[in-house]
Amino acid sequence: MRFQVIGDVAGIARVARYYAEVWDTTEDVLSTETLHCVRHAGGATIGAFDGDELVGATTGLFCPDGSVYSMIAAARPGTGHALKLAQKDWAVELGARSMRWTYDPLVSRNARFNLVKLGAVAIEYTVDFYGPMRDGVNDGDESDRLTVRWDLTGSREPHEPVPAGEVTKTAPDGEPLARTDGERIWCRVPRDVVQVRKESRDLARQWREAVRGVFVDAFGQGYVATSMSRDGWYELVRHEEVSR
Repeated sequence: MRFQVIGDVAGIARVARYYAEVWDTTEDVLSTETLHCVRHAGGATIGAFDGDELVGATTGLFCPDGSVYSMIAAARPGTGHALKLAQKDWAVELGARSMRWTYDPLVSRNARFNLVKLGAVAIEYTVDFYGPMRDGVNDGDESDRLTVRWDLTGSREPHEPVPAGEVTKTAPDGEPLARTDGERIWCRVPRDVVQVRKESRDLARQWREAVRGVFVDAFGQGYVATSMSRDGWYELVRHEEVSR
């Protein structure tokens, strides 16, 4: 596996097509023109290659505070972690100390990758972040997003969440949605929301609204999300607990 910052016209166009394929759309996810603008402004698109095959890509740009905003990332299974570390190396070499990006809070595998594998922290919940989306992955669903912050200067070791305490909300499937022990909050999401969307848009909408309610309320009280269990439970703690 090799990783390469891509700056040529053909290479950037190839990445734009790759993003469209991953998101199952004939429209641009990020156009070739947009990717060129990111590069010209000092950002970078990094490709992951298995031989000559493009198997992953990520695009990021610098923010006024010196952090990096990762606009998009996609990779073949088993490639994502190494790709993210390659993006981290690029960012650190240029002086960045942290990186931010967003993801769908209902996608548990992404939550586990971001919060557990990388050790990032979800610091903000935004309702319908992009507005309506028309790609094959998100079409018909509202685009709520969690913003995560990844400290590039140190490491954090998340533990496996073990939900406990009082059940405070019930999920659309009739099982517990949220629990609290008075200090921590746990919130459950579907094992595979993509499959839920395929089977029932109405059920997916119910999950979206239910999880949104827990997160908006919790974040409003100063909580952040720090971990995700293998069976779909987020753990949220008060922000000040993370820095201890």
